[in-house]
Amino acid sequence: MRALSLVALVLLAACSSPPGGARDAASLAGDRPPLSELTPIADPRTHEGPTTALVANNDIVPVERPTPALPVTVTDNQDTKVTVTSADRILALDISGTLSATVFGLGLGDRVVGRDTSTGFLSARHLPLVTVNGHQLNAEALMSLRPTVVLTDTTLGPWDAVLQLRDAGVPVVVLDPKRSLETNAPIVRTVAEALGVPATGEKLVRRMESEITATIAQIDRLAPDEQERKPRVAFLYLRGQAGIYYLFGKGSGADALIQSLGAVDVATEVGLEGMRPINPEALAKAKPDVILMMTGGLKSVGGVENMQSVPGVAQTPAAQRKRFVDMDDTVVLGFGPQTAAVLDGLARALYAP
Repeated sequence: MRALSLVALVLLAACSSPPGGARDAASLAGDRPPLSELTPIADPRTHEGPTTALVANNDIVPVERPTPALPVTVTDNQDTKVTVTSADRILALDISGTLSATVFGLGLGDRVVGRDTSTGFLSARHLPLVTVNGHQLNAEALMSLRPTVVLTDTTLGPWDAVLQLRDAGVPVVVLDPKRSLETNAPIVRTVAEALGVPATGEKLVRRMESEITATIAQIDRLAPDEQERKPRVAFLYLRGQAGIYYLFGKGSGADALIQSLGAVDVATEVGLEGMRPINPEALAKAKPDVILMMTGGLKSVGGVENMQSVPGVAQTPAAQRKRFVDMDDTVVLGFGPQTAAVLDGLARALYAP
């Protein structure tokens, strides 16, 4: 196991329940002990059977309730200077649900007036959807909500819908579309600055980083030390009805999750960058022990029994043992305030199902 720093050990001792900033709330996954109290399975590479990874406390608890200090002028990810004069009606939209979770984490959730498909945590489920057919922006729906500021990135389209907002005088702040542990803090800081609550942003960053550090420290206690005993994991993005079968590799965000779990990301190992259509021969050759995917993706191919039909899957050790791990689409690659909770849920599925 990786060596633990003094600060990690301190945080490990302090983190006595599943992470998420809501330790007093009931867990949607059921009451369960912290990772540090679990007994790992004997061999995570040869374990058999599917597992659904669950996120405890699938909600966002605000770090505080700030009052925005506006107006502010920020330079966004496209080098556009944007002046925000009001945060009374916020739209925070992206393909992973990260931006809305961040706004709620900053304590400004009561100002959010709509949501994207990927925003599925409890506090936001009542909000009207502004995306259609999955992840397409609906310009009319956006305008009807009368937003005073929009936070988005380039993962949703059509871009004309965003341009219509700008043409109507709505401040639109475009953020970095990349999602990983490394982008968590910069995204929080950018959102906080744009909404006039930079000090609150720093508090949220500290909470996130503390929870992530503590969770990874606990995972290190479960994960095997020896390289040859570490589970080999592949993240597949599946949309069976549309015939979409992708393998996620380096820089996709899935690699950061897998590596934080103390596992081997087989796509990174073979040098795959980003997201690529599955090469059946290459997937079989990579020999993943575990196939990780979104719950919706698993359903789209007809469930566990039909995973053999996905190109290349039938020839893997994962398929031979039906070692498939799925997690809710709205959280698994969202990062942001739920990062530690996602790692916690995945670690349980991988090492103590």
